Amino acid sequence: MNNAFNRILALSLILISLLSVNAQQKRNMENTALLIIDVQNDYFPGGKMTLEGAERAGRKAQEILRFFRKNHLQVVHIRHIDESKEATFFLPNTAGSEINTLVAPEANEKVIIKHFPNSFRETGLLEHLQKSGIKNLVITGMMTDVCVESTTRAAFDLGFNNTIIGDAIATRDRELNGKIVKAEEIQRSFLAGISALGGLYARVADAEDFINGK
Repeated sequence: MNNAFNRILALSLILISLLSVNAQQKRNMENTALLIIDVQNDYFPGGKMTLEGAERAGRKAQEILRFFRKNHLQVVHIRHIDESKEATFFLPNTAGSEINTLVAPEANEKVIIKHFPNSFRETGLLEHLQKSGIKNLVITGMMTDVCVESTTRAAFDLGFNNTIIGDAIATRDRELNGKIVKAEEIQRSFLAGISALGGLYARVADAEDFINGK
């Protein structure tokens, strides 16, 4: 009888502890918003600017999105539309410029249209975040070394605390002086640089660890 009681008591304490941790985590994130940057069809297989690992990164972004929705936290979708004469992808009124179904916005979620790599440039993003009392950003999206990087560095300069979900971003191979720099190397270098000096510009976490509060 005592053994059964002790087991029930132990399980109850564990449950209370887990509920307390989850509640504390939610309180800590009340001033936090998720940014999903340019997860658009042209970056996926069959698109006009396919990235390495776009589907994998998109699924990880989807996991983070589900976590934010489950906890009724702020979500902001960033969508790039390229109106320049030289544009080859993300063209206006094309399927390739649409946000991919993995992270398709819901009716109550904010969508910001941008025309430059930096999501804050000539958009209403900063005003929206300030009105919502947001101080912390969780950043996912594409391309790692262009729009994700420029937005993260701009966010730091504007006073936000940033977390990048390292497995929810993607890029492609680059060419420099006739040599190919692989996407994997770019990813690793970006994450090392952006989180240098004790996470000055951003803390880096993978999707699973972030969801588990690590």
